[in-house]
Order: sequence, then structure tokens, then C-alpha cells
Amino acid sequence: MQVNRAFWDERVPAHAASRDYAVVRFAEDPGFLSEVVRFDVPRLGDISGLAGVHLQCHIGTDTVSLQRLGASMTGLDMSAPALEVARGLAVAAGAEATFVQAQVYDALDVLEPGSFDLVYTGVGALNWLPDITGWAGVVSGLLRPGGRLHLREGHPVLWAIDPLRSDGLLAIEYPYFETEEAVVLDDGEEHGTTYVETDEVFETRVTHEWNHGLGEIVTALLGAGMELTLLEEHLSVPWEGLPGMADRGDGEWQLLDRPERLPLSYTLQARRR
Repeated sequence: MQVNRAFWDERVPAHAASRDYAVVRFAEDPGFLSEVVRFDVPRLGDISGLAGVHLQCHIGTDTVSLQRLGASMTGLDMSAPALEVARGLAVAAGAEATFVQAQVYDALDVLEPGSFDLVYTGVGALNWLPDITGWAGVVSGLLRPGGRLHLREGHPVLWAIDPLRSDGLLAIEYPYFETEEAVVLDDGEEHGTTYVETDEVFETRVTHEWNHGLGEIVTALLGAGMELTLLEEHLSVPWEGLPGMADRGDGEWQLLDRPERLPLSYTLQARRR
């Protein structure tokens, strides 16, 4: 977790300045929503008046977007620099959102258990967590009875594929199932990289990540007192995750060649019994 936090802390300024996160647009346009949340809107339904918590909120663009849809939002993240940007974004956007620094597994120590109607988790979050059962317990513990989880995430099949192949083959290289030991990844460059366009040079290159199979995620939620209400797999994901992908023009990327071969992301919704 310390290695990963250092990785994310260093990339916050580049993300905040990038056009991908469009931080300035939130201040300029009171109706602007992040591309991630725009994708979620048809499945989220009406969230006006709900008390929501966004786990692993990063710099808060999705958190503020959910507040603009009518929810009273709290964002939680382990990165102090990310939360500093998120608080500034909320002020600039005129959004009443609260931000709390903590690891996901400590959320029940810093937030009131059973006080939320909605737990929201965005794309690229679960792969930083070593224990999906522990995560499911946190989600359930934060929700009131009848409260719901909305999760959109990169598909575990996508996380298992080698993204560096140049021969066009989709080859399983990394674990699909949760493993005790992390997959230690090094981006292989002289300096670290990130997924936004930037000229910044980063010192941190290594991350520790874990995959979780769909069955493991669903089983963990069921065991934590949740009931599944939606599971939808998608042909797209909001970044260029593999060679041979094309930008659809709506913030989503998918394979050019036979996209039906591969689920790239999924949306899961569940309700606390």
C-alpha cells in the first residue's frame, strides 16, 4: 500500500492538469460531468437526495459529478495530494462534497457505519486491493439496509491479458483469480509513466496489484449480506488498455478487430439486505 500510495501521490499534479480529467471544465460549466459518470448515468438511475460515498475517489472528478446528479457525496482516498486537489475542485465547482483520507479497509473507522444509501466505485480501483472479501465487508458495513453499491470496473479478463504484446494476440499472462502475493509491475521505462497525456517525468515506476475474478467478487458481496441486482459486461473501457484499440469518441475505447472476443469492463450493482 505504501508503494502504491507513492506511485499515485506523484502523479496527482499531472492528472489534475490533464485534459483527460478536465478539471477546469467543472468550474466553467455547472452541468459538466466526468466521462466515467456519464457512462454510468443510464444504470445509476435517480440518485437525488441519496447519501453517497465514493471509495478510492482520486482527485474527485467523479465524486463531484455524482453530487451534481443530486447525491450528497463523501469521497475517500489514501492519497493526501489527490484529496487536496479534490477539495479545490469541489470549491471551484460549487459542489458540497466532503473528502476523507484513509485506506479502503479503514473506511469504517473514519466514516459512520450504516449511514450511506450509495457506495460508488469507479474504474481502476479494485486492482489496488489485496482482499476482495474484506472490501465487500466494508461496502456492506457502510450501507444502510436497502442501500446499494454501484461498481464499474475493468474486467478481470482484461487485467489478466498481457498489454505489451505487439502481435495482436490476446494472451493471458497474469492471474485471473485473487492471489496472496501481489503482481509486481514495472512499466519498463527509464522513468515512470501514466495514462494521461503529460510531459511530466516520474520517479516511481513500480506498483503492486491484485486481480479478482467475477465469481470471487459476487461471492464476496453475497457473503457480506448483499444481493446482486445487475451484472453487465461491456465491450469498452475508458482508456486505451491494449494495442489495437480505437477511441469511440465518447471517452470509451474498444478493440478494432472482433471486439466481441473480449469483455473489457463490467457494471455490477448490489443491494444490502
